[in-house]
Amino acid sequence: MQLAVVGHVEWVEFARVEHVPAPGEIVHALETWEEPAGGGAVAAVQLANLNGSALLFTALGDDELGRRSRAELEARGVTVHAATVHGPQRRALTHVDAAGERTITVLGRKLVPSGEDASLPWEELARCDAVYFVGGDVTALRAARRARILVATARELDALRRGGVELDVLVGSGADPGERYDHGALEPPPKIVVTTAGELGGWVRPGGPYRAVPPPGPVVDTYGCGDCFAAGLTFALAEGR
Repeated sequence: MQLAVVGHVEWVEFARVEHVPAPGEIVHALETWEEPAGGGAVAAVQLANLNGSALLFTALGDDELGRRSRAELEARGVTVHAATVHGPQRRALTHVDAAGERTITVLGRKLVPSGEDASLPWEELARCDAVYFVGGDVTALRAARRARILVATARELDALRRGGVELDVLVGSGADPGERYDHGALEPPPKIVVTTAGELGGWVRPGGPYRAVPPPGPVVDTYGCGDCFAAGLTFALAEGR
């Protein structure tokens, strides 16, 4: 199958800590690492893990971190179609506490692809079995709609409103205020709305509540769980499940 993600990339520095520092407190990291992440990167890598390959339409800074982001994503099976933006790659700092919860500080403006950018092969999206839209302008959204199946995150409600396309699935979170969707907020309305509730499961409209599958092992951290879930859903829909 041909699967794609339209969205952003952040170069993220992670620090595992006992707890997130309180105001004025200094904490010491137990472990640190860094890698390309953000919604677009996370979802694209997950789709590549499931499918063997995936396309990512994005924008990257013209600095060393932008180049490293491309190289590391391609090493994980992602074909990167990226506009080069003059300026630094967007970064983020993430604390992961003893319970696996993540707390994120983002540095720099969000870099997203534009459907007006003729240097990107937007026509490839029309040949895709499914696309997950996690960031981009209205023209990029409309290009993504040419795929057989379009899944989008509720984090991008502004672009979704202005785009005026019908989504096959809208994915949001019942716990995150930035991912909540109220019925009637989009016209035309999504065919299906999925609202996640972490380890409890979530709700599907139309449909009803569902329970989460137990994790196969200990919880390491929760970073990117929502976008991995959306990627898995996109993959399953493309397969006809």
